[in-house]
This record gives sequence, C-alpha cells and structure tokens, in this order.
Amino acid sequence: MVRPLTPSELESFPSLEWRRIASRLTPAIRSLLENVVETQNGADLSLDQAHALANCEGADLLGLLVAANIVREELVGNIVTYVVNRNINFTNICFVGCKFCAFSRGPRESDAYYLGLDEVAEKARQAWQLGAREVCIQGGLPRELPKFYYRDILRAVKTAVPGMHIHAFSPMEIVYGVELTGMALADYLSMLRDNGLGTLPGTAAEILDDEIRHVLSANKLSTAQWIDVIRTAHGCGIRSTSTMMYGHAETPAHWVRQMRLLRDIQSETGGFTEFVPLGFVHQNTLLFHQGLARSGPTLAEHLKVHALARILLAGSINNIQVSWVKLNRRLSQLCLHAGANDYGGTLMEENISREAGATAGQYTSPEDFRALIVEIGRIPAERNTTYSRINIQAPLHPEEFSIERSFEAEFA
Repeated sequence: MVRPLTPSELESFPSLEWRRIASRLTPAIRSLLENVVETQNGADLSLDQAHALANCEGADLLGLLVAANIVREELVGNIVTYVVNRNINFTNICFVGCKFCAFSRGPRESDAYYLGLDEVAEKARQAWQLGAREVCIQGGLPRELPKFYYRDILRAVKTAVPGMHIHAFSPMEIVYGVELTGMALADYLSMLRDNGLGTLPGTAAEILDDEIRHVLSANKLSTAQWIDVIRTAHGCGIRSTSTMMYGHAETPAHWVRQMRLLRDIQSETGGFTEFVPLGFVHQNTLLFHQGLARSGPTLAEHLKVHALARILLAGSINNIQVSWVKLNRRLSQLCLHAGANDYGGTLMEENISREAGATAGQYTSPEDFRALIVEIGRIPAERNTTYSRINIQAPLHPEEFSIERSFEAEFA
C-alpha cells in the first residue's frame, strides 16, 4: 500500500517539475499522463485509466497534480479569470429537505425570509452600481410559489437593469417551475430565455447517481431529470455551468462517472461554460451529524478532484473553477496550481456555504482576486459569464501582499 502524502508533501507540489517527478511514477500512470500532456485531450482515456487516476496516491498523485497544471497552461495559458457578480438568494424557505444544506428554513421559522420582486430588483440595481455585470439568482423552493414567479423575477431585474446578465435557477428550480405551470420543459425554458434568462447554474447536480442522491436528498430531482433540463436548456440556446459536490458519501468512481457524463453531454451540446468542483461543507449539516457523510474532503481530495477534472475534461470543458467560498482563499490558490484557471465570482452576498459552516466570507473584491492571482505568478483578468469577453487587469506587485500558506493545521 502506498503511504498517503502528508499535507507538507502535498503543499510542495507547485515547485515540482515534470522531469523531476516523472521518473518516480508507476509506468502506467506516467504513460497515460504523458499522453494527455501531449494531446491536451482526455478523450482517449479508458474507464480503467480514469479510475486509476482517481485512486492514485503518493508520487502518482503528485504526478497527476503537476501534469494537470501543464495541461492547464497549454489549454488556457496563465490567465486566471473572475467575474464581478452578486448572489441573490431570494428566499431561504424550502420544502425539499436536502441533508447537505443548512440554508433552508421552514416558513414559520424566525429567520425565514422571502424577497419581493422589488427587493430582488433593487439588489440587482445596487450590484450594477458596484460594478457587477452578472447576478446569480437562486433560492429555496417554497410551497405555493406563484406559478410564473421565476419569469417575473427575470422581468423585474431586466426592467431595473437592462444590461445585467442573469445567471439563474438551478435545474431543481426549473423542474419546480415546470410543475407549477404545466408547461413543457422546452417551452418553459424558452419563456425564461425570452424574458431575460442568460445562463443556467449547473447546480443541484451534487453526485449524478441516484443511490447517492437518495441519501443526500430523497426529494430532489433525479439524475435523469437533471440531465434532461441541462440538455434541453442547451438546445434552447441557454448555456450552463456544470458542477459536482465531493467529500461526503461518494467514492472516486462517482467522480469519474460524473466527469465522463459531463464530457459526453458537452460533445452533444457544447453548452457548458465551465466545470466547478464543490467541496462538501459539513459542519452544520444533517448529512454529517447523522453519520451519513465524512467530514468533508481532505486536502488530497481537494487537489485530486481539480486535477482529475482538468485531465478528464481536457479538450471538452476547458474552464475549471475553484470555489473560493468552499475552499477558503489559501487552498483555492493551491487548486489553481492543480489545473484550475478561474476564481468564480465576487458574490457580494454568499449565504448557502456560509450557513453550512464555510468561513471564507461572503465577498471577495476584484482587488483581492488580483492580489491572490498575482501572488502565485499568474495574470488576473475579469471575464463575463460565458468567457466571451476577458479583460486582463493591470499588474500588481506581489510583494505588497503576504498570505500565510501553511495547510498543516487545517488538514492534519
């Protein structure tokens, strides 16, 4: 059995060069990684090879991390992007009962809230004045929601801020909207698009395996429903992100299956803008406290998932985002060394991860992003939602910033 790497050994990988680590790898892992580095495409990896990467340890894991960073540089260069946006969670009232969520409330709880259309529009207006060009709108699923409420949110925001890109409504919310209205899925999505929906968050994916999904949330949409919403949205000209939540009850085999599924969808539709690994934040969740999940990802899992995504999705979904909210800022930098190239959004008002126990805060300013990016020797750039516009930022001086980099205490 290969000895697991210590946090200090893992933390040192950004200083490794391929020629230094390659000779220490097992021949099979070295061969397949060299092939992906050469082709910058993960399409030729077999299922067995993908499983071998997902389960690698020791020097092979270091090799995976280094190779992923090489592939990242070849595919997208040294630019690290971010988007100036605002989260708007219009309600925390929800009947679904996901065990991994600590955000939702019952309608009679003292801290339950429900924003009116004017309030949502005002938050969007404030965001625009602060420089945001995207709002990300999601919420709980309250009973007896007005059947065209999602459409009405779009209208309210577009009336208040016509130029704002609206990135809104998870596939779970889309399924709920279809149930409320009785419309066909394609017709419902087309209606939202025509009323201002720009892109769809590929959230509510968690793990796309119904056995695991039943543990996480027995009432949530099925794997087939998630796929149907995403494929139909792409067919309607609505692009989306793609996500995976890791570090709970899943196994590396689930990571592989999900990434290969996303690659297959992308080959059909071309509609994914990015892949976002989402580490499970366990502290305040029923899933953890009922003994149904481990206590979130280890440092090795965080790095492995980001690197694995870069390798398996290479040539298909080429933007890999770090979720600074779930990782914390220091660990997010390390994941950028492991194949990621995007920092996500400024958010301005993050609630869901914070309620689950995340401590990275609710907002990262563009200046903070620039400092974090320059510190690791990369080039900061502001992007729009679909990566079709990227503005490289003026350089900063990394010596002005001092961010403590020890991960030993956090992951011992």
